[in-house]
Amino acid sequence: MSELKTLILGRKNVDDPDDTDGMPNDLMTVNMGPSHPAMHGTIRIELTVDGERVVESDINPGYLHRGFEKESEHATYTQVFPYADRLNYVSPMINNVGWALAVEKLMGITELPPRLQYVRVMISELSRITDHLTCVGASAMELGAFAPFLFLVKVREWIYELLEELSGARLTHSYVRVGGVARDLTPDFCDRVTSILDRMEGVLDEAKGLLNGNKIFYDRMSGVGVFSKEDAISYGLGGPCLRACGVDYDVRKDHPYLNYDQLEFDVPVGTSGDCLDRYLVRLEEIRQSTRILRQCVAQIPEGPVMVDDPRCVMPDKSETYNTIEGMIRHFKHIVDGIRVEPGEAYTFVEGGNGELGFFIVADGTGRPWKAYCRSPSFINLQTVSKTISGRLISDIVPIFGMINMIGGECDK
Repeated sequence: MSELKTLILGRKNVDDPDDTDGMPNDLMTVNMGPSHPAMHGTIRIELTVDGERVVESDINPGYLHRGFEKESEHATYTQVFPYADRLNYVSPMINNVGWALAVEKLMGITELPPRLQYVRVMISELSRITDHLTCVGASAMELGAFAPFLFLVKVREWIYELLEELSGARLTHSYVRVGGVARDLTPDFCDRVTSILDRMEGVLDEAKGLLNGNKIFYDRMSGVGVFSKEDAISYGLGGPCLRACGVDYDVRKDHPYLNYDQLEFDVPVGTSGDCLDRYLVRLEEIRQSTRILRQCVAQIPEGPVMVDDPRCVMPDKSETYNTIEGMIRHFKHIVDGIRVEPGEAYTFVEGGNGELGFFIVADGTGRPWKAYCRSPSFINLQTVSKTISGRLISDIVPIFGMINMIGGECDK
């Protein structure tokens, strides 16, 4: 029997685990993705592994062939909104708001109607909830917990249906405009928001009941993918990934925009910076977004949802059809685009995964001369090599899932 073991294993002393003479013990290079279901489409990780343990890795974000920044330089300021939708396509309304605020800053539009500010906050927070629901549900599913994924996606669908009724599109809404939004809220919008929030609380309790006390889920998340506070700051992280490391930073609190400074909400902060903390921070952020939405429903005033500025507002149809001035203004807005005086501006908002910023250089025409997007998913993706180093291959799944990488934001 001993000779048979020696023949099969290729070792002289099969009872000595340190005797690897004759065994192939070189490091192996393998590809994880882009076909791997946990790699979210285009990502490929080139892994150098020692058995099941990661020694080194090289992250290739791949290509979606969309190029937001260059496309934006060949479109009018209004035509960029559909491109912005396709950055983080899980929470596109926040992208819309960020782009609009950047253009408005260039144009010197600082006073927005109160109702418009509430509308933008509400659609942003609804989008933030859908973002976190998707991240938590999909990450749980990738670890084998399929039921919570179905529960959370059910809630996400309720919100998508509401936003579809508002904008006309289920996912890529193109609802926001420079200076306002495309149309006012539907008559029953606030009532439906309240109904969804009431039902969502019960569903979240169900999902948390299945996950928080589950030993398998806890062991796969706790102590995995730890990132220190110092590293998080030096990498430029934002959003839940930064706050899970113990950094109390949220653009809505530290650099308020719209009317966030008039709303009450807390910023959840973790302690250990591991996958479990990222999960818990996202769950609490859903609760805080619920607080914000309930306040908006109770406080939203009547009024216009567009600024009174002919530089960016389309004339009424009756004016377009019946006056030469209205027709010319309509034509110039559509064909040449909103004219923005030469200058540059950077505006940032709190996206689903961190600070989402837009830097625009205007040359006086109706199209940006230069457009740059500070995409949080691209920044968060930098951390993967560091966090998976020394971990098992199986740990890559929760680590990658909880940074919530969205491919549309990573395409440069």
